[in-house]
Amino acid sequence: MEAFRILGGQRLDGEVRVDGAKNAALPAMAAALLGDEPLRLTGVPRVTDVTTLAAVLRHLHVAVRRENDILQLESDASRGEASQRFLAPQHLVARMRASFCVLGPLLALRGRAVVSLPGGCHLGDRPVDLHLRGLAALGADIRLERGHVVAESKRLRGAMLSMSGRHGPSVTGTANVLMAATLARGTTTIASAAREPEIVDLGRCLRKMGAKIEGLGTSTIEVHGVEQLGGATHQVMPDRIEAATLLAATAITRGQVTLRGAPVEALQSVLELLTDAGCQIDTTPDTIRLRSPERLQPICFTARPYPGVPTDVQPLLTALATLGGGTSTIEDQVFSARFRHLAELRRLGARIELEGPRAKVRGVEQLTGAHVCATDLRAGAALVLAGLAAQGETLVHDVAPIDRGHERLEAKLSRLGADIERVPSQRRPTLLMNRQRARERAAVAARSAPR
Repeated sequence: MEAFRILGGQRLDGEVRVDGAKNAALPAMAAALLGDEPLRLTGVPRVTDVTTLAAVLRHLHVAVRRENDILQLESDASRGEASQRFLAPQHLVARMRASFCVLGPLLALRGRAVVSLPGGCHLGDRPVDLHLRGLAALGADIRLERGHVVAESKRLRGAMLSMSGRHGPSVTGTANVLMAATLARGTTTIASAAREPEIVDLGRCLRKMGAKIEGLGTSTIEVHGVEQLGGATHQVMPDRIEAATLLAATAITRGQVTLRGAPVEALQSVLELLTDAGCQIDTTPDTIRLRSPERLQPICFTARPYPGVPTDVQPLLTALATLGGGTSTIEDQVFSARFRHLAELRRLGARIELEGPRAKVRGVEQLTGAHVCATDLRAGAALVLAGLAAQGETLVHDVAPIDRGHERLEAKLSRLGADIERVPSQRRPTLLMNRQRARERAAVAARSAPR
């Protein structure tokens, strides 16, 4: 286990380039299963989620080679054991949810897919029923066997279907069905499709491979099936969540930073909120310059599907709000359980109350360093941001979830002036940590009790 040691209080300053989006790279990697020629992806970040999916694809007879930020993928189902042509191994798929995106391409080209139910960050109710319902509408025979989804079809056929779920359109479900529909016989109409930029980026990649797709970026996508797809070269879009992380880190440290290669259009909802918080923002088509005020203003927002404020950014903005000059109200309509970071932020001195689906954040003058734990990718990044602004030393333990989506986040922040380093984690055993927290809660209760 590793931790980030942060000595807070340093203002971020300088320029930094945004990496490619791992949430766009992953489905594009899965799309390599559809083609009969190599797929070359550029701008692919070195994060553990990419490494995990590469391992899944190699198991499925896809050759994966990396050179710097370039991945070359070539599918060849004739190699290796025939039993592995259809099976995505459970021990890999269980590590992250995006691995489930191999289901649609496998089924479309090879006629059979056996994929374990997905893992990843624990963010509440995240069912895969929309994936399965969409593929069933295309003619797949689907059943569950011992924790695996088994899908079979001699040839998928076009259909009208919907990706609408209880919390909005399914992004990974839209990606899965979109890829499968490219090789289906006839036309597929996907209603209530996810509009996220990463879906648009996937669609552009599929078009380069020979797919016929209309309506990308709208809630209705139409796919005209083709007999086969080929290879292509595709530049993965910049990571809007990493960009938001760096902007929020700049704001919370009262700094001034310029992002190069930034996805400006995809970040409009976030930029508007940062402006509301008092930040001065200047943009060009691919550059964002942010200057933070001495004291941030409170913000109120609800995380929603695109073009709303992304749920992945919600924990970052929650950390930002802890130092706002007033009360911020934050709600997440995408993942109901995405407030697990609140308890850790409180350990740093934040004043946060959870009232049903909303968090009320009362800004404080100063956060104080403490030992905290990264419970998931975005919550971990939020704790890093809070540690950058806190007085004294903060140790963010168990940073493996952060590495799933950030390529050496500590190195990028260090180049901007942060005092942060990766160190071996010396986290106490869970029982002792729980006892320490119980003593801290009792001490706080005693101090606040009436005299």
